[in-house]
Amino acid sequence: MVRDALASLLSLEDDIEVVAELGRGDLVLAAAHAHEVDVALLDIEMPGQDGISTAAELAREHPRTRSLILTTFGRPGYRRCADGQATAAEIAARLHLSEGTVRNYVSTAIRKLGAKNRADAARIAGEKGWLQPPRDRPERGRDVG
Repeated sequence: MVRDALASLLSLEDDIEVVAELGRGDLVLAAAHAHEVDVALLDIEMPGQDGISTAAELAREHPRTRSLILTTFGRPGYRRCADGQATAAEIAARLHLSEGTVRNYVSTAIRKLGAKNRADAARIAGEKGWLQPPRDRPERGRDVG
């Protein structure tokens, strides 16, 4: 019902064409292959494959397609990520550091950049060209429409 309502509202816009409506995350990649998709609107909780995994798959296979995750799902970890935060545990594990050290480094970086939060710091660093895409993903295009 929500998907139908969103598709109807988006279709009212002159510059937006809804090319597919899918009820399963595991069908998104095939639809992206079949259509020239600029933006994929996903939900975190989808049958077949969750929206986060689907967005990662789209980033690998269709780097020009932007993923937008719209959800009412209230799990705290997802809400923190949506607010531009990452969990210190994941960063610490990848860098072989303690979580406290990661939090200290992140706080220092935010302060030195004059940023409001992690997302703002990442935006500033990206604008300055200081960030590189992760090695396991191709760089995404910068032409957001």
